Amino acid sequence: MDTCKKIEQGILDQHECNHALLAVRDALEVLNGKWKLPILITLSDNPKRFKQISKEIDGITDKMLSKELKILEANKLIERTVYDTFPPTVEYSRTKHSLSLADVILALKDWGMVHRKEIIGK
Repeated sequence: MDTCKKIEQGILDQHECNHALLAVRDALEVLNGKWKLPILITLSDNPKRFKQISKEIDGITDKMLSKELKILEANKLIERTVYDTFPPTVEYSRTKHSLSLADVILALKDWGMVHRKEIIGK
């Protein structure tokens, strides 16, 4: 029986439960905050330059975008490519590893829509 079924049925032993919770905590730590998922979604279509990302994400400051891009890069969710031009051109794109989040993002969207309807009726 897989871990998800065991969690649903409440039959995980303490070690399995701790291991599952650790994995969930790790995932939430990587994706936490207001901006990481919007940045990843913005980069879904194709690579973008810093200012393109900034324009597409309403309300993010350049300082915050820079910080979040560095964190996403450190977690191997995006790549930063510097082109040898004058002035230098920098593009950001999603890694293959980040593409594995597609189902997670879709599930969060679906749950968010249900939750929103439950809470505010919209």
